[in-house]
Amino acid sequence: MTPDSLAHLSGLKSSPAAKLGLDPAALDRLTAALQAQVDQKLIPGASAMIFRHGAIGYAAKVGAARPDGTALGDDTIFRIYSMTKPIVSLAAMQLVQEGRLLLSDPLAKFVPAFAHAKVGVEADGDVRLVDLKRPITIQDLLRHTSGLTYGFTGVSKVQKLYHASGAMRADASAAEQCETLAALPLRFQPGEAWEYGHSTDVLGRVVEIVDGERLGAALKRRIFDPLGMVDTAFYTPPEKLPRRAELQSVQTFKNWKVGLCDATEPPIFEAGGGGLLSTLPDYARFCAMLIGGGALHGAALIGPHVLRFMTANHLPADCSRKHFILAPGYGFGLGFAVREEVGVTSVPGTVGEFNWGGAAGTAFWVAPGDGLFAILMMQTGDNGDLIRPMFRNMVYAALR
Repeated sequence: MTPDSLAHLSGLKSSPAAKLGLDPAALDRLTAALQAQVDQKLIPGASAMIFRHGAIGYAAKVGAARPDGTALGDDTIFRIYSMTKPIVSLAAMQLVQEGRLLLSDPLAKFVPAFAHAKVGVEADGDVRLVDLKRPITIQDLLRHTSGLTYGFTGVSKVQKLYHASGAMRADASAAEQCETLAALPLRFQPGEAWEYGHSTDVLGRVVEIVDGERLGAALKRRIFDPLGMVDTAFYTPPEKLPRRAELQSVQTFKNWKVGLCDATEPPIFEAGGGGLLSTLPDYARFCAMLIGGGALHGAALIGPHVLRFMTANHLPADCSRKHFILAPGYGFGLGFAVREEVGVTSVPGTVGEFNWGGAAGTAFWVAPGDGLFAILMMQTGDNGDLIRPMFRNMVYAALR
């Protein structure tokens, strides 16, 4: 892959790296470092890009799409898991700007079962249910302060209840999933802690209810079609399966006791929190829209002021940020982690940058202050936490 070939597929411009303030020698080191991960069999392959000052300055692919050596193409399809969340969050905020949804709306207005939600307080080896101090709101879903959790990100008694509940099962609809989740105790009072969990899955159901169609259809109409994201969907049709990437190892998913997303036919549950598959060119279009203030090639998806609101920190000062997934130095906006400090965290970046990643190793960030976005596409459940920070370190090392 070259900047020119990626530009052709994505519809974005390309330019020589040096003209964009990117050091070519540093970019060569980045490609070599990614290749080293393939040589060590940590990943089958990877595709990466850097966009700066209005053009693609770096694009590379190393290794293969699958452990069996299937070629990695410029338009290989990757499971992006939680990189679904920013897309669904954008769709929700489109409803806000259309006057059809308020961030202050209680979740129970759309899913009445949540009117009876309780918080599970763990004490003396048991879980005691207590009333909510205030209702869960749409803003809580967007910023992960709803109190909903994941069953695989910890070993608390409440999380064990989530794991045992069958939440996220493939044979249940989004409506049925919400009923299951509403019957489970919240891990925290709404607004009191940043807790990574099923918030965006429930938000996806809210989008369905307000917009009047299934989540995949709403995303296609609202985001994918306007941006030309032709390969982004909740499943891969048969004619596109030869382009699908696979993981080097699924051991981490086995450890989590979470099934690997097969996504070879239309799913019953279109998971707003992690069900999409996409390509590097498609996600580049999404990021180009974000760095472009909410519009790309004449398609205006979100107002620039609304987008700045989304990418500001929304966590109150007294909200706990102790969850291991939220890095130090970051707050959280409406669908994105938001960098608040240059230092503190373990990787370089700039204040105002926003980002997220996926469980199979994919990652992106947008840094408006640097005129930059970068995307890394790979498939690994086991080694993403090693390779993603390396990628970020080396991208910033290339900036001039």
